[in-house]
Amino acid sequence: MLDIIRLLPDSVANQIAAGEVVQRPASAVKELLENAVDAGATSIRLIIKEAGKTLIQVIDNGCGMSERDARMCFERHATSKIQTVHDLMAIRTLGFRGEALASIASIAQVEIKSKKTEDEVGTSVRIDGSDFKEQLPATCPDGTSIQVKNLFFNVPARRNFLKSNTLELKYIIDEFFRVALVRHDIGFTFYNNDKILYQVVPGNLKQRLVALFGNQYNQRLIPVNLETDIVNIAGYIGKPEFVKKIRGEQFFFANDRFIKSPYFHHAIENAFRELIPKDAIPSYFLFLEVDPKTIDVNIHPTKTEINFQDSKGIYSLVHTAIRQAIGKFNIAPTLNFDREMSMENPTMSDDRPVIQPTITIDPEYNPFEKKVRSQSELSLDPRERSNQENWQKIFDPLRNFPANNISGAERTTVNILSDLDKETSRPGIFTAFQVQNRFLVTYTLTGIVIMDQQNAHERILYENLLREKENHEIVAQKLLLPQTIRVNTADIELFTENRKEFEALGFEIEDFGKNTYLVNSVPAGCSNPDLAGLLEDILANIRESTGEIRAHSNIQVAGSLAKSLAVKRGSRLQPEEINNLVEGLLSCKVPDVTIDGKPTMIKVSFDELHKTFK
Repeated sequence: MLDIIRLLPDSVANQIAAGEVVQRPASAVKELLENAVDAGATSIRLIIKEAGKTLIQVIDNGCGMSERDARMCFERHATSKIQTVHDLMAIRTLGFRGEALASIASIAQVEIKSKKTEDEVGTSVRIDGSDFKEQLPATCPDGTSIQVKNLFFNVPARRNFLKSNTLELKYIIDEFFRVALVRHDIGFTFYNNDKILYQVVPGNLKQRLVALFGNQYNQRLIPVNLETDIVNIAGYIGKPEFVKKIRGEQFFFANDRFIKSPYFHHAIENAFRELIPKDAIPSYFLFLEVDPKTIDVNIHPTKTEINFQDSKGIYSLVHTAIRQAIGKFNIAPTLNFDREMSMENPTMSDDRPVIQPTITIDPEYNPFEKKVRSQSELSLDPRERSNQENWQKIFDPLRNFPANNISGAERTTVNILSDLDKETSRPGIFTAFQVQNRFLVTYTLTGIVIMDQQNAHERILYENLLREKENHEIVAQKLLLPQTIRVNTADIELFTENRKEFEALGFEIEDFGKNTYLVNSVPAGCSNPDLAGLLEDILANIRESTGEIRAHSNIQVAGSLAKSLAVKRGSRLQPEEINNLVEGLLSCKVPDVTIDGKPTMIKVSFDELHKTFK
């Protein structure tokens, strides 16, 4: 009988490993940057073309490689980071598996030039899809330069699954941030299509954060510092007033290695509880320093997940560190029990006149005179009387609850509200009321309808924007003073792609220097004074959009603008505003759901209620 189990060729094994290690261009960028850092570089250049699909190049001034090392680094499981199994429990470097370059070379055309300081001539090695081409002496500066061209050129199916250049570039920027933050003592330059995207010089952590995220972060950050026997925690958190609703500024590092930890993220969310809205996400840049023997960094191919021996203890310490930072910088309200303010006398100036205290006496006051109150006054305290006077207003929306004798109602066919009594929508008559500053409750001939005010307003604004744009009815509101906004470098290409759609919806935008713009007009009804924050939210919503929504820029911008301008949950609405929201939603083409597919309303039929209370 023939044997059926045989060893895979190295080229096939490398491509299988590449499926885990190199999922997209950003994965290759991560591995190459980590190798440059481990080589002891003090200056690193990252060069990208076509979002890494055409070219990824990393140039460093590190220790360089010898002629033999330059060839060996492309072999599977060849590494200089570990030698024995015991080294796995004391890893301080970023890379150690010895799979990165072998996997990258199996799915791309790779050329490496490297030279050690003590050598006179460097080495050049070229490999195409695991096929070794040549190795020659080369004249090059000290350090290493690696070019990765035409990623996935021999795996077209994988290449076809890559996203747009804008989204792939965003993934690369994320990986660049993760390395640049952890090694703020290294200078980095990031080129995208021959233009400098980021250029940062060595400095401290806060300087690096400001250089990457913008000058506004100089006032947004709070330092965190806690040292214990279990873990040392350092870094920064964002102030509660600058929280966002979309992820992107949450960074955990363990022993200078970026990690993903929903467990520790929960600890930070708990520390911010009652300081931020429920759907908001705090920003944090935290570095955990633990004994390497107490963690396992070898549980995931991309090394972004780590096992901690004492995860519960670290969870508590992370929570404590955040609460201490919040309290120390007077974000949470505090009471000082050490001083009794009522016992303190205010200081008096020398020129202040001294006034003798006087007593005022009412000669007609009789302490024995009794005032007889009426029975109505005796029966209710002021709060009860107020409630008694207002009870009719509170329950007025239910006063005309539909009955069988209702007639002459104008009926509208709109999905689940096809039987709405439009006759009750006359001005001055309550057709709906608000509950918990979030829900709008109304009724039809067959049941009760509950709407989510934010979702409902999003749908109304979205359809109105698209209709006005289609009919060329967009009304722009001129600003008295133009506002200056600065677009984050990571979002500049996304903004450039959608700039025409912004202008078509009523924004008048003018160039005003690098990544800076003047906004002269906004869509009518846009009362948000923070245009920079509004634009940031819109771009974040566009970036998070998926599927068909991303394929149409008009849907992206209109939907994102509607989300940003919609009335928020927790806002108190006037009766007229409530009625306008109800009628506006019912006139929409698709009133049932938002652009994201979230429900705008639910309906409970009277039949269901009868069965429930039978």
